[in-house]
Amino acid sequence: MREVKTFMLGSLGTNCHIVYTGEKRVVAADIGGEPEKLLEFLKENDLTLSKILLTHGHYDHIGGVFEVQKATGAKVYIHEEDVPMLSDTQKNLALWIEPYADFEPVTEYTVVKDGDVIEDGDTSFTVLHTPGHTKGSVCFICEDIMLSGDTLFCLSRGRTDFPGGSDEQMLSSFKRLKELPGDYRVFPGHNESTTLEFERKNNPVMRGIK
Repeated sequence: MREVKTFMLGSLGTNCHIVYTGEKRVVAADIGGEPEKLLEFLKENDLTLSKILLTHGHYDHIGGVFEVQKATGAKVYIHEEDVPMLSDTQKNLALWIEPYADFEPVTEYTVVKDGDVIEDGDTSFTVLHTPGHTKGSVCFICEDIMLSGDTLFCLSRGRTDFPGGSDEQMLSSFKRLKELPGDYRVFPGHNESTTLEFERKNNPVMRGIK
């Protein structure tokens, strides 16, 4: 089973998931803040961070990306719909989440779309476009791992009341996730991890989807 390590970073305690993709090689999903904690972990464990996968562009998921990218040279991946959030503090909600933060725009990135496959080490990540929380929200699938961002939470779902959010799209995204074959270990953007099968049976939103 592929190893995943989770840090809670930033003022909102956003989950940053570290997926081991090879010998001393890792990929990070979302870096909401406190980049020094992640950089210290990489150094202490002699790990190379090669890629940063962004499930969406809200500040509490990208606040630490600039510093980590600068220190490691890791490539950043984000859905095309959320690219404006990498530089706009109004669109990424930084002015609301942490109004006095010194936000550094992320200017070097690779745009992804639904179905893209990102190779790293001895594994790969498939992009699932799951709009609803934001227009460019995605989940990343790697073997039995789902990095679900702020789309799917344990027994809940992401908010849709921010700019670009949509209840209709969120329900459509939930239907897509519910109908995926098999089971996955789900690592969301906030709170505890879960499994897709548990959510199919117990998540009130998923249970209501026919």
